[in-house]
Amino acid sequence: MKAITLLGSTGSIGTQTLDIVAEYPDRFRIVGLAAGSNIPLLAAQIRQFKPEIVALRDESKREELLAAIADVNPQPILLTGADGVVEVARYGDSDVVVTGIVGCAGLLPTIAAIEAGKDIALANKETLIAGGPVVLPLLEKHNVRLLPADSEHSAIFQCLQGVPSGGLRRILLTASGGAFRDWPVEKLPEVTVADALKHPNWSMGKKITVDSATLMNKGLEVIEAHFLFGMDYDAIDIVIHPQSIIHSLIELQDTSVLAQLGWPDMRLPILYTLSYPERLYTAWEPLDLVKAGNLTFREPDHDKYPCMDLAYAAGRAGGSMPAVLNAANEQAVALFLEEKIGFLDIPRTIARTCDRHRADNCATPSLEDILEADRWARQCVVETAAALV
Repeated sequence: MKAITLLGSTGSIGTQTLDIVAEYPDRFRIVGLAAGSNIPLLAAQIRQFKPEIVALRDESKREELLAAIADVNPQPILLTGADGVVEVARYGDSDVVVTGIVGCAGLLPTIAAIEAGKDIALANKETLIAGGPVVLPLLEKHNVRLLPADSEHSAIFQCLQGVPSGGLRRILLTASGGAFRDWPVEKLPEVTVADALKHPNWSMGKKITVDSATLMNKGLEVIEAHFLFGMDYDAIDIVIHPQSIIHSLIELQDTSVLAQLGWPDMRLPILYTLSYPERLYTAWEPLDLVKAGNLTFREPDHDKYPCMDLAYAAGRAGGSMPAVLNAANEQAVALFLEEKIGFLDIPRTIARTCDRHRADNCATPSLEDILEADRWARQCVVETAAALV
């Protein structure tokens, strides 16, 4: 029985992780949950999975949660705020911490879990994008295993099983192309928030759905792949694959290409991180290639997806620049979702923020440097966006 702590329990990754725990009650149990503000869902999760400890990030809803779980016995330890999430991450005897918190807010809890010696099922790509220079040495220091729980990096990790050291030549990240893959560039100034949230293949949260529409999600995944697999940026490519059946590929030194395929279903990579190195039987619908039909590929349009090039540039700059890129994107997407800036203002504000940081880029950032770069970038985006109005 593997003990699990789940950060971001009411989000998309969190609910699907709990679906798996419920499906395999003899294999997994929940030790801790952390969530943001969805009290009805969190209360239902507490009632069903009976965690020992719970963190509620929104401190103002503490009494509402207590009232909702008043009849639960035994009562979990209840903590609130960002510090509470960190405490849940490091708490108790959990074997693995699933990091489903969106954005850079997942960095400090992940570090706390690593320092407590817990393996990480990483669904929060920002942890490595912003904090890679700090996180990687900590993994080695504490002898902690980090397994990717997002579909693309899980696919790469699965394909690498059995590949000898030095055998990897190139990584190919597949991208759906998002909501606007079939739109002409000329129509992008007309994009509304509702348009950007119509993902053709995946059901995800708002932020990552917008990232898919700009292809920043894939640019961020390039940086994550660099840290996860130690590949140079020139050896990590992006290809548009509209059907989202091939979740990513690797090319080996002899030009053999290996791919991992499956229906667009996040439960599969999540299950693999929880069960690794085992493969658990599921009753899920198997992939039917005839039903899937044609699998097609095309090169991404750099004019349509400027965020992709911004991510490559930030990754190559290294240091604190990826943290600035990530924070700038989070803030710009938030402003877009609030309809305070337009869709095309997202890459514009990110580019200006990264340009302003160039002279101050810290080559070997500490955790404090990364957190300060994150804070500065968010403020810079707000100021830049105000000037665009």
